[in-house]
Amino acid sequence: MRRDGVTHLRAGGHRVLESDLYAMDWNPVVQRADADIPDEERFHVTEDVRQAYREGKLPADVVTEQEKLSRADAVIVQFPLWWYGMPAILKGWFDRIFVNGFAFGKDVETGQRLRYEQGPFTGKRALVAVTLGDRPASIGPRGKSGEIDELLFGLLHGTFAYTGMSALEPWALLTISPGETGLSIHREDG
Repeated sequence: MRRDGVTHLRAGGHRVLESDLYAMDWNPVVQRADADIPDEERFHVTEDVRQAYREGKLPADVVTEQEKLSRADAVIVQFPLWWYGMPAILKGWFDRIFVNGFAFGKDVETGQRLRYEQGPFTGKRALVAVTLGDRPASIGPRGKSGEIDELLFGLLHGTFAYTGMSALEPWALLTISPGETGLSIHREDG
């Protein structure tokens, strides 16, 4: 799915920046080293990481990912839906990259809250592409698992919209296995 998507985008003339978290051996855990906090001091995650961001002291792996995100006009997040959420490694990517001061917070000069329409990522689009191991009848208005938009609400609204991105309608591929074509769920509004 990733390979086909990247090929399609590049064929359309788009520049694609990728982050394969497993291939990168990505560390998903926010830790003291992210904010350069000594072991003997208490670690105040939000405040300390925000300060490290402002002082340019975040680790190189975090800065690299933030730079990719800053350059992007669209973000595609592709993952298997596990227990109705994203894999822990991807959640950790969001935790380490979308830090206070970079992805949300307050403007240091005006004090204006940076969120939703005033979020730092206003103008960027975000698409979620997920694979599901559920039966097609389970996803939807009468399915036991509910609508895909509801399952992804935290990511679509609580992360993308909160930071100013326009969240596009999610794309889901059901019951995909080697040799199967699957069934996609994608609703076109209008």
